[in-house]
Amino acid sequence: MKNTDDSKYSDARIKFAHGTTTLAFKFKEGVVVAVDSRATAGSYIASQTVKKVIEINPYLLGTMAGGAADCSYWERLLGKQCRLYELKNKQRISVAAASKLLSNMVYSYKGMGLSMGTMVTGWDQKGPGLFYVDSDGTRLAGNMFSVGSGSTYAYGVLDAEYRFDMSIPEALELGRRAIFHATHRDAYSGGSVRVYHVTEQGWKFIGIDDVAELYWHYKDQEKPADNMDI
Repeated sequence: MKNTDDSKYSDARIKFAHGTTTLAFKFKEGVVVAVDSRATAGSYIASQTVKKVIEINPYLLGTMAGGAADCSYWERLLGKQCRLYELKNKQRISVAAASKLLSNMVYSYKGMGLSMGTMVTGWDQKGPGLFYVDSDGTRLAGNMFSVGSGSTYAYGVLDAEYRFDMSIPEALELGRRAIFHATHRDAYSGGSVRVYHVTEQGWKFIGIDDVAELYWHYKDQEKPADNMDI
């Protein structure tokens, strides 16, 4: 079987060009998830309206980065497995267990060309949970993750302004602004910013904003620099 992963094999027949920006972080009122909506095919923009958040169940969310088909298939399969667990055990699956299920499933196909970098987040008996899972089977727990080609720009905003004790409006605005700045600098990210908030009652879709409109929104908020003699 011909391997399709061009990062390890020079004779790969399929050349992947990855690009997106997704992020999630915990704060005192739950978890904020924010993503862009651009899909690229090489140097071409294939779509500006991709929904990069998979609603696994009313208490679990997954994000998409990498190959759209891989992320969509495996996270929807995860949704099926989570539902089967709930029916068998008469209780919701934990965020940790759901992320471990996904990690185990994709690890079985390691080296076969899968392309997936996702975050699994939600709320369970232990409170908010956030895990990073990729197609190599890597699984990491943390309080803040950003995945995709624009993640370095998003991390710049998050690291500068993140506080655990933020209010809900502050946290939602931080997630929205971090994705916007990533789309402004990263050619493979763009479209719209989609924001979710995860609480004890489950996830809530906050809204979607066009990055072109956000540009002027933040431009109007800029303060003129003080005149300085050099």
